[in-house]
Amino acid sequence: MRTHSQSTQLRKMRVPNGAVKGRRASYRKIPLHVRLFRCGSANGRNLHSHPSLSYTVQAPADPGAIRVNPISENRITRERRGHLLLLGLNRAAKRNAFDEPMLDELVLALGDYERDPQLRCALIFAHGEHFTAGLDLANVSERFRNGWQLPSGAIDPWGTFGGPRLSKPLMVAAQGYCYTIGIELMLAADISLCASNARFAQMEVRRGILPFAGATLRLPQVAGWGNAMRWLLTGDEFDAHEACRLGLVQEVWAPEELLPAAIALAERIASRAPLAVKATLASARQAFDEGQEAAARALPAQAQALLASADAREGLNAMLEKREGNFSGN
Repeated sequence: MRTHSQSTQLRKMRVPNGAVKGRRASYRKIPLHVRLFRCGSANGRNLHSHPSLSYTVQAPADPGAIRVNPISENRITRERRGHLLLLGLNRAAKRNAFDEPMLDELVLALGDYERDPQLRCALIFAHGEHFTAGLDLANVSERFRNGWQLPSGAIDPWGTFGGPRLSKPLMVAAQGYCYTIGIELMLAADISLCASNARFAQMEVRRGILPFAGATLRLPQVAGWGNAMRWLLTGDEFDAHEACRLGLVQEVWAPEELLPAAIALAERIASRAPLAVKATLASARQAFDEGQEAAARALPAQAQALLASADAREGLNAMLEKREGNFSGN
C-alpha cells in the first residue's frame, strides 16, 4: 500500500471545470476527456489498470499507512479510526448486492454511529471490485412488498423508509458497479467520491419498478430535471465523468487512490468542531428541505448556541495562537 508521503505526490482529478493538482500544488487546465483517463497518478499509468479494492482499514502505528486485514463474515465491516467510522460493504462474491442482512447491518451500524459521541464522520466504502450491484431482488422483494420495518435503533440513510435521519456527516466512496440503491445512497450522503472505473445505472425501469430509495427525489435537485430524466427514464449506464458532471460525485480518483483520499477527507471533517459541523449540516438540510426562508429564521438561534460553546472559545484561541483547534464537542 502507498504511504501518505507517496500519496501526496499523486495527482487528483476533479471534473468538470477543475484542474489537475501537481506535486507543487500548481494547476493546469486540460481537456476533460484527457483528464478522466490520463490524470490520476504521478507516473501517468492508465487509471483502469490498477488492482481492485479488497480490504478493510484500521489505524496502524504509522498514521499515514493503511493496513490490509482479512475480511470478516459480517455483511458490513466496521473500523474505527479516531473520530472516523469506516463501514465496508462486504458481500463481494455477490458484487455487494444488498440482501436483508446487509440492509439491516448497515442501518444498525449507522444508528450506533449516530449515538456515539466520539464518532464525528462516517465513510461507507466497499470490499471487492464493485461498490454494489444494487438490491438482491430475489432476497428482498418480499420485505419491500410488505413494507420494510427498520430494526430498533436503526438510522435510515436513504430517508425514504421511515425513522430518524443522521445528524452527522456521511461520506461514500464507490468503485466499479454502483447501481440503483447505491446511487441513492450517494445522493443521500453529504459527500461522495468515486474511482475512475465506476459505472452507474438507475435501472429500475428496466425491471418493471421505480427507484424507491430517493433517486426521483434528489437526482432532479442535484442534476437538473433533464439530466436526471435522461438516466432515470432509460436505466442506461453512465461513467464517472458523467457522474461528476451531474453532481452525483464531487471527486474522481484512480482506483487505488480512492480509499486513501476518501479517508483523508473524512478525517479532516472529523477534526473540525463537531457542534459546528452538525449545525452547518442542519442548516443546509433545512434550507434544502424547507426552503431558505425557514432556514434563515433558524440561523440566529443556531449561531448564538455555538458562540456560547467551549468549541467556539477553542476555535478563537486556536486562531490567535495560529494552530489547529482541538475540539471537544462541548
